Amino acid sequence: PAAGGPAAVLTALRRAAGRGGTLVVPSFTPENSDTSPQYRARVRGLNAPAREAVRSSMEPFDPALTPAPSMGALAETLRTTTGAERSAHPQTSFAALGPAAGSLLAGHRPDCHLGEDSPLARLYEADARILLLGTGYATCTAFHLAEYRTPAPPRRTYRCVVAPGGVRQWWAYEDVALDDSDFAALGAAFEESAAPGDVRQAPIGAAPCRLVRLRAAVDFATGWLTAHR
Repeated sequence: PAAGGPAAVLTALRRAAGRGGTLVVPSFTPENSDTSPQYRARVRGLNAPAREAVRSSMEPFDPALTPAPSMGALAETLRTTTGAERSAHPQTSFAALGPAAGSLLAGHRPDCHLGEDSPLARLYEADARILLLGTGYATCTAFHLAEYRTPAPPRRTYRCVVAPGGVRQWWAYEDVALDDSDFAALGAAFEESAAPGDVRQAPIGAAPCRLVRLRAAVDFATGWLTAHR
């Protein structure tokens, strides 16, 4: 744990980014879906009435209010900071703080988790950097953009709770079947072949950290996933 907690870490990152820099974090909400791994774990062993009770208790997504507890304390600290903005996707929203927040988050289509109509594509265009802070490539969200860029990626149906016009309802949509099971191997392969400057490593306290050029990571991942899946 860092002295001062996640607020101190966020302050340090804002200083490092400078006034012209924008910080972006995932603010995903698998808790309001019945097709997420989190839901399956939550209802494992429950009978049908108990599963339905869980579904009935799920709150609809509200970009201004819905927390993202599974994203960690730092992401939640940024999301709730005055001036932060959030994209509108009911499952895979992003939060951002800085002058480019609006342009990076705009146009996040509700039927596109992490593809061309998501903030990941805008970050790719902006030549952003990924900070893997105390975590590895297994949780590198940017690799999902590469899944969309492989030839004919498999697709599946997702469901979550929304409230258009204030009316709670379940919404089903089709999108790319996201799969991070091989991201650790993908990351290791990327790091072995990365050009100088594409990956910088240094410890921050006891945490191993990497600063990765997002565009280089996604370009490599697109070819690697095409060859290995």
